[in-house]
Amino acid sequence: MYVTRRVEFSASHVCRLPSLSEEENRRIYGDDANAHGHGHNFIAEVTLEGRPDPITGMVFDLKKLKEILHREIVEAFDHRFLNYEVPPFDRVVPTPENIARDIWRRLAPHFAGPELRLASVRLYESEELFIDYSGEEA
Repeated sequence: MYVTRRVEFSASHVCRLPSLSEEENRRIYGDDANAHGHGHNFIAEVTLEGRPDPITGMVFDLKKLKEILHREIVEAFDHRFLNYEVPPFDRVVPTPENIARDIWRRLAPHFAGPELRLASVRLYESEELFIDYSGEEA
């Protein structure tokens, strides 16, 4: 069975590599390479896979899930300039793909067990763009 919970956070970022010229960064990242940054209202959907407890009927305590997501995602990312305030984005370009991967890294240890696992992280950068990450590299 799958359980999905959604959290929202607002953050700004710049997608650019310091080793590249302004022209190269613009060619690769387009307007996202603007040195002043830009912001998004991100939505992260976190899906757990497990079997419901025979007594509680829950895959995972939903209050505890809310607390973990708030601590590991919202407190870490909300109202932050990712490039300057949230490691590893001081050295990794904060693309939506890399943000989704980092959210996975933060959450996976909380949901690793024989009866429960983190199944996926879906990160919406906008209504038109989202990333699905399941911990498996392509």
